[in-house]
Amino acid sequence: MKFNGIDFDTYFKHYPDANGYFGKYGGAYIAPELQAAMKEITYAYFTICQSRKFISELRRIRREFQGRPTPVSHLERLSTKIGGVQLYAKREDLNHTGAHKLNHCMGEALLAKYMGKKKVIAETGAGQHGVALATAAAYFGLECDIYMGSVDIKKQAPNVARMKILGANVVEVTHGLATLKEAVDAAFEAYAKEYKDAIYCIGSVLGPHPFPMMVRDFQHVVGEEAREQFVEMTGHLPDAIVACVGGGSNAAGFFSGFLNDPVDIYGIEPLGRGAKLGDHAASLKYGSEGVMHGFNSIMLKVENGEPAPVYSVASGLDYPSSGPEHAFLHDLGRVKYDVIGDDEAIDAFFELSRMEGIIPAIESAHAVAYGIKLAKEMGTGSALINLSGRGDKDMDYVIEHYGIR
Repeated sequence: MKFNGIDFDTYFKHYPDANGYFGKYGGAYIAPELQAAMKEITYAYFTICQSRKFISELRRIRREFQGRPTPVSHLERLSTKIGGVQLYAKREDLNHTGAHKLNHCMGEALLAKYMGKKKVIAETGAGQHGVALATAAAYFGLECDIYMGSVDIKKQAPNVARMKILGANVVEVTHGLATLKEAVDAAFEAYAKEYKDAIYCIGSVLGPHPFPMMVRDFQHVVGEEAREQFVEMTGHLPDAIVACVGGGSNAAGFFSGFLNDPVDIYGIEPLGRGAKLGDHAASLKYGSEGVMHGFNSIMLKVENGEPAPVYSVASGLDYPSSGPEHAFLHDLGRVKYDVIGDDEAIDAFFELSRMEGIIPAIESAHAVAYGIKLAKEMGTGSALINLSGRGDKDMDYVIEHYGIR
């Protein structure tokens, strides 16, 4: 299929290019002392990760440890309530550790093992990436440092406890807004000092090349499974697919299975409290081109060009930029990026819980909310939502701030 001059039959052969660019987005804007480390990781990815032994071991881990494939569920009661459109969910909440994050963490940690590294370093916002990497580190016997903003530590206490139980060292980040951006800053600073013995396992399709490509490829299993399962279940492709987008790892993997199909694709960003700068984290809708954390993309900026303060009720979405591939697909028009605010996401959190017995992560609830809205607009057809994680981590926060609806 061709779309605006791009042949999606060969898309993955050409994007990113050899320098890590998706069009004008991506690249590796890094300090000289990290260039050798990035070259080492890139070389390892294109050699080790393409070997039969690595692929075979990762597939075994997916099957025997992660519990893949995760199912696709028909949201029958919710569909009946809306009327006309049939809603389905790809159940990444049933992946081991409760979210999609383990898909790339097991791949990254396995790569670290093959490279002879002793430690994995990462950032986390909602804590799901931190839990997943702590799990992977425990599985492979690696040391693990997780950097997390103090605001998110308070919001995500269950996940902080899980990381510590799994043996990870949780490093509290207190500077700035003390959320996801600051955690990434701190993790990169630590990695620059330890890269000879450690590997940085970024939590999304962000950062310098090869991370956006590598994380997308490890997450491709979500879209690959979802497409096959949906066709087997219904006999046809969905009319639309929907996923939440912060940095964009769950969406990148999910979308990758459908980019070459005649399917409408929607990426949903957090509108937070509203469109005022500082009240949301909808970089693709309100941002402009800029470089941060080693990559060029679309980001939210203040007047001097520095990253703007951002906010979302979902800790995993409050980041002032988005992955470079999302910026590319946004400009291309292949994916439509839209927004959902806090209140709509919380309403969807309770709606899915009550109607289907599935408590979604607040991040995922943004996609659920948009899926419901889209279904009402479509009238007929089908839509598949990527349920990127479960909401156990969010229950205390939701009850404290919103009560039981």
